[in-house]
Amino acid sequence: MPRSVNAVASRARRKKVLKLAKGNFGSRSNVWTVAKNTVEKGLTYAYRDRKNKKRTFRSLWIVRINAAVRSHGMTYSQFIGKVNAKGIALNRKTLADLAMNHPQAFEQIIKAVK
Repeated sequence: MPRSVNAVASRARRKKVLKLAKGNFGSRSNVWTVAKNTVEKGLTYAYRDRKNKKRTFRSLWIVRINAAVRSHGMTYSQFIGKVNAKGIALNRKTLADLAMNHPQAFEQIIKAVK
């Protein structure tokens, strides 16, 4: 009995990887073994950086809040401590947005915690 190789599934699998490798430079986009390695590495980076993105944004919000609070004579640490003590339930993302786009509203929060 001849060996069955299921070329349809193999080709579909390769096409899927080559489609993901589209846009890469040179042989990385069309040579199977190189494209496979590129796609695997890229998916690893994508998984890792979905986690890192959360860290990066949190640190950005903290920097923005700190900059806005220092112009009112406080530090970030003091401000967050007082916000939590007063029971103001605003997260850092919201506070950073207020500090950037609505300075008057942010100033009201600072007056509330002082």
